[in-house]
Amino acid sequence: MSKSLYIAATEARSGKSAIVLGVMQLLRAHVRRVAFFRPIISDHVDEGPDHDINLILKHFNIDMEYEETYGYTLSEARRLLNEGQQAMLLENTLSKFKQLEKEYDFVLCEGTDYIGGNAALEYEINVSIVSNLGCPVLLVVNGLNKSATEITDSAQRTIETFEEKGLEVMGLVVNRASGDLPEGTLRDITEKTRSSHPLLAYVIPDDKRLGNPTIHDVIKWLDAKVLYGHGRLDTQVDNFVTAAMHIGNFLNYIKDGSLIVTPGDRSDIILASITSRQSSEYGDIAGMVLTGGLEPSPTVHRLIEGWTGVPLPILSVQDHTFRATQLLQGLHGTIDPEHPAKIASAIGLFESCVDTAELRNRLGAAQSHKVTPFMFEYNLIEMAKTARQRIVLPEGASDRVLEAAEILIRRDVVDVILLGDPATVREQASRLGVNLNGATIIAPAESERFEDYATRYFEARKHKGLRMDDARDRMSDPTYFGTMMVQAGDADGMVSGSVTTTAQTIRPAFEFIKTKPDASIVSSVFLMCMGDRVLVFGDCAVNPNPNARQLAEIALSSAETARIFGVTPYVAMLSYSTGESGSGEDVQKVVEATAIARELAAERGLDLPIEGPLQYDAAVDPEVARTKMPNSDVAGRATVFIFPDLNTGNNTYKAVQRAVPGSTAIGPVLQGLNKPVNDLSRGCRIRDIVNTVAITAIQAQAEKDAS
Repeated sequence: MSKSLYIAATEARSGKSAIVLGVMQLLRAHVRRVAFFRPIISDHVDEGPDHDINLILKHFNIDMEYEETYGYTLSEARRLLNEGQQAMLLENTLSKFKQLEKEYDFVLCEGTDYIGGNAALEYEINVSIVSNLGCPVLLVVNGLNKSATEITDSAQRTIETFEEKGLEVMGLVVNRASGDLPEGTLRDITEKTRSSHPLLAYVIPDDKRLGNPTIHDVIKWLDAKVLYGHGRLDTQVDNFVTAAMHIGNFLNYIKDGSLIVTPGDRSDIILASITSRQSSEYGDIAGMVLTGGLEPSPTVHRLIEGWTGVPLPILSVQDHTFRATQLLQGLHGTIDPEHPAKIASAIGLFESCVDTAELRNRLGAAQSHKVTPFMFEYNLIEMAKTARQRIVLPEGASDRVLEAAEILIRRDVVDVILLGDPATVREQASRLGVNLNGATIIAPAESERFEDYATRYFEARKHKGLRMDDARDRMSDPTYFGTMMVQAGDADGMVSGSVTTTAQTIRPAFEFIKTKPDASIVSSVFLMCMGDRVLVFGDCAVNPNPNARQLAEIALSSAETARIFGVTPYVAMLSYSTGESGSGEDVQKVVEATAIARELAAERGLDLPIEGPLQYDAAVDPEVARTKMPNSDVAGRATVFIFPDLNTGNNTYKAVQRAVPGSTAIGPVLQGLNKPVNDLSRGCRIRDIVNTVAITAIQAQAEKDAS
């Protein structure tokens, strides 16, 4: 069983970091402690950390000291080789690697970047190092602008060279391949290569969004100052246009994704470029770079400032136009930890093209029986994928929702339905560099189902005095329309709340989706990922002060939610007293709720351990439990925690989330409704939206299985 893997590229700009992201994602989903190691890193003139090390440590929250993650810089390695000290280079690198092997369950290694100017030397260094480390190798072959023959020959030569040195090439990834690469390319590689074992082989197509720079990258590369468009710096750049000619000629060169480079005193070019974004006859340019340290005149500045929603970012640099253009020729896109959507797109592309189960089996990494937050989130996505559901997102024009939608589409998690004006949604997506291919976009008031939905709503609410015109007004609201899609069976679940309140999100569900027959109350839980386990906290978001009967219903709903997500429920009814140690109205409510919950569980044929009242420490700590309630099946091992009121629950989950290192709160997850509708926090991250959609899909699967 291998405890390591070495990812090596054959040349520069192969997209190796995207492959490293995909493999690390796979490992972290199954292995608890994974280290990252680069034997040789490139020299950085700004003395900052290595890009890929920084990316992996930050994105995956790996607790390693930076000095542990690499052996030498390329210049240090060259010096040792020039001084005839190759043995020292290899010995010290091996020593660092072996130390990581002792401390971690798996070590993922990454080879050099081939940007040091001597590719032959770097190739030899890679071969020498991996020979000493003894890692199996995953080879990354750059397929950009290469024919099938060139790719096959390059892969074949490299694999045979590695194996002649006694290395095990476990597999290869042809990355950044053109869309017209013949289907038989991988077969040709595996058949022509004289390998001692079956070779894993995968093709990943080129994706401009991963390889192309963004305005953020341009700013860093040119040390530019942002003059306008601060909120649009994630815009993708596809090409560069140096504008030094008359407007009439310049406009002929504009394309989608063009970055216009022009002197800062060319007001005519500046205004023409901004205007071009308002015209459907010209491509959507990405932004502008104004050179020479010159900025627009006060009158032009005033004009731009008054332009409603400046449609593109405009930067200023000190360099003259020719120098700035020269510098931009060396710019390439990077995947940075500050851009989670780009990271998710890279991982999604990897997962859609690579047989991850096959790769993991070949790696043979031992699976951890502990469940880290990262593992749990990964498993949510995998569970959602098993039976694709249709999830509607009413906030179709929200930046975060659009970026989350792309991730969900890319990773093939659900069928995404976005509500909003299609032209507006697609324009917003274009501005963000988001690809919505595969998503359904619906304008509620223009939908062919609009009248039917309005009629359904009218029939459900006419006893409240609702008029048909009122019903149409309500169905024009995306949240009402999305909820009715779920009720009518045109969607399997809904997620909203990134820009609307909880009340706005769940009110339509209360009105016509209603509660399940065996539930008298809608409640919520948070899935608390804490170090190496997952706990369920309820109700922390909906009911301010439930009575004993409602508390019992919340307990049973929370136990069922726990089961759906793979958590074996041991239910603790929490109070400030354990057993019979205290008294008072609040304690008595929990005593009654515990009794009712047990009765309801028995009536429904549920084998469900329930204990209460319990203090939190007695519920979670085996040592305390042995003292306070030694004969309990729940005390000391509780997985489902039912709080007596919203004040206690909400404060506790937030305190635990902040106080316990590495913990993550996923939710709130609504429960008790006939069909799944879930609410987002208005401060939610893209990652939270993705997780909540996956949760909603899993709930929809469970509803269908139950029926």
